[in-house]
Amino acid sequence: MTMNIQPLNSSAIKTRFAAKFLQAMKRLSKRRGMKDRYKRYRATRAAARASLAAAVGPERAWSRAVLRRIKKRRRLSRKGGLIARTTTNPRRNLRGLVPGGKGMDYCSLLSETAHYITCLQAQVQVMKDILHLSSP
Repeated sequence: MTMNIQPLNSSAIKTRFAAKFLQAMKRLSKRRGMKDRYKRYRATRAAARASLAAAVGPERAWSRAVLRRIKKRRRLSRKGGLIARTTTNPRRNLRGLVPGGKGMDYCSLLSETAHYITCLQAQVQVMKDILHLSSP
């Protein structure tokens, strides 16, 4: 399987993420029933995750997995909690951390992990910038 991976342009991802995240936060602020702190936290977290995946686009497996999971959760109501499984296998741990990592070979998993980490760093930087600009 040949992988056609484009080089990561971090500033473009930051710009797209910032725009999508701010739009999502604007929609969240208009919602009723968001008084509960935990609900706001979960909604903000979901908005950040979805915005990052949408900013990256469907080229990467982890972003497709995030978007697929969001669509699936919209259709199904979540019942019960998740039980964490402990493992001593570092590869299995990594596959569990990277969205969509369970079905990848090890080389692809490492490539997706590196891209995912870079995108998460960009996400954190943008969120820090937004916080800095919005604070008095």
